[in-house]
Amino acid sequence: MSVFTVTKKRVLAILFFILAAILIVCGCVRGVQAVNAAAPKRDLPIYNVQTNEKKIAISFDAAWGNEETQKLIDILKQYNVKTTFFVVGAWVDKYPDSTKALAAAGHEVCNHSNTHPHMPKLTHQNMEAQISACNEKIKSATGTSPMLFRPPYGDYDNTLIKTVNGMKMYPIQWSVDSLDWKNPTPEQIEKRVISRVKPGSIVLFHNGAKNTPAALPTVLQTLQAQGYKIVPVSQLIYKSNYTIDVAGMQIPKSNSANASSK
Repeated sequence: MSVFTVTKKRVLAILFFILAAILIVCGCVRGVQAVNAAAPKRDLPIYNVQTNEKKIAISFDAAWGNEETQKLIDILKQYNVKTTFFVVGAWVDKYPDSTKALAAAGHEVCNHSNTHPHMPKLTHQNMEAQISACNEKIKSATGTSPMLFRPPYGDYDNTLIKTVNGMKMYPIQWSVDSLDWKNPTPEQIEKRVISRVKPGSIVLFHNGAKNTPAALPTVLQTLQAQGYKIVPVSQLIYKSNYTIDVAGMQIPKSNSANASSK
């Protein structure tokens, strides 16, 4: 039978290895913390808002076609719902009467750039030019200058978000995507949207998607029956005293969903 003898030298060796292991672990933790601290902060648009109210916003992007716009206006009127249409400046040029009709029906007409480029590929100056040109066209058609901007393709970077904020506008994304541009069936659109909506959601549709007019009545009926109030995006978001978390949720600094900053 072998006998394991614990000597002073062996104890010191064991303690040395334990101490070395502790130092390695601490060094790794500090290294991760240093990397995280050095990583650039990502600026985010507003994807949704924190609220205890059953309130959501429905939005439409208008960049290309116009075949369904009047149908959407009529359906929204039937359900007494006001929404936000993010329009491209070139779309306003092509369809000025539809732009005016949206505003006349009480919908919010907001900025989706002038020519629908990938904004992060532009310089800061060109970003400003894209946004300003669209703002001017919307104001000329509707009499109101927009306060909201949605990036084309949902594509953004820190420079774009800083540019939008610097122009005293709010960058808006979405938290529920209908994917209507892929031409799913009306039933697929209905199921996708209704199952994903939560208080504070911003829903994305497109004015030119062929099956959206067929799906929209069921979406509106169902959400209203569930107690949701559907409002334009500007009536959902907080205007001041808020933070945006890492998922793009806008949170009032008071952490109260009924903050008076709206």
